Amino acid sequence: MKKVIVVSAHPDDEVLGVGGTILKHVNQGDEVFWLITTSILESEGFTKERVKSRQKEIERVGKELGISEIFSLEYPTMKLSSSSIITMVSKVSKIFSDVKPEIIYCLNRTDAHSDHRFTFDAVMACTKSFRYPFVKQVLLYECISETEFAPAIPERVFQPNYFVDISGLFDRKKEIMKIYESELGEHPFPRSLRNIEALAVHRGATVGVEYAEAFQLIKYIDK
Repeated sequence: MKKVIVVSAHPDDEVLGVGGTILKHVNQGDEVFWLITTSILESEGFTKERVKSRQKEIERVGKELGISEIFSLEYPTMKLSSSSIITMVSKVSKIFSDVKPEIIYCLNRTDAHSDHRFTFDAVMACTKSFRYPFVKQVLLYECISETEFAPAIPERVFQPNYFVDISGLFDRKKEIMKIYESELGEHPFPRSLRNIEALAVHRGATVGVEYAEAFQLIKYIDK
């Protein structure tokens, strides 16, 4: 059994980018944890009802995915900055040290949303082998409506080189995504069920399967 942690800045990132892969890990007997760095808060203008409904969505998605434990850092959404990293690194470090994940899935380093980029920076600070010897794989995932809208700077663009066949799990991934009803829209809105399927089909065709999720593998330690 492997220990896996999926890091998202916002609830729905994890289903969009890693949903099928999470289900596959769970089916294989792996223990999967989920770390969310931001939250919607009443103090930031969200209604009590919306905060409660979002928490219910998170709990339901976690259950449907088979997540073992959910961690939430509760930084205000859309407000992460370089100063946030000062406290976030220590919080992420503690979670990693407690969980001891072998595999880490993290948001892409150049996504359009700044919350994604600062989350990436904090997570990468917690993957140094001399402090976190249990980490063997670090993979970045793509998140529809953020990865594809980032500036395509050659040295920083998302470069998929690791693919997971989710052909038998895609329909379930799509059903779980429907839990985030307020995050979905009709095509050509980027987070549409049609676009989610289009990306899975495209990634699958790249490697000769029906549906796939793509990742950029940035660390692999064989030991």
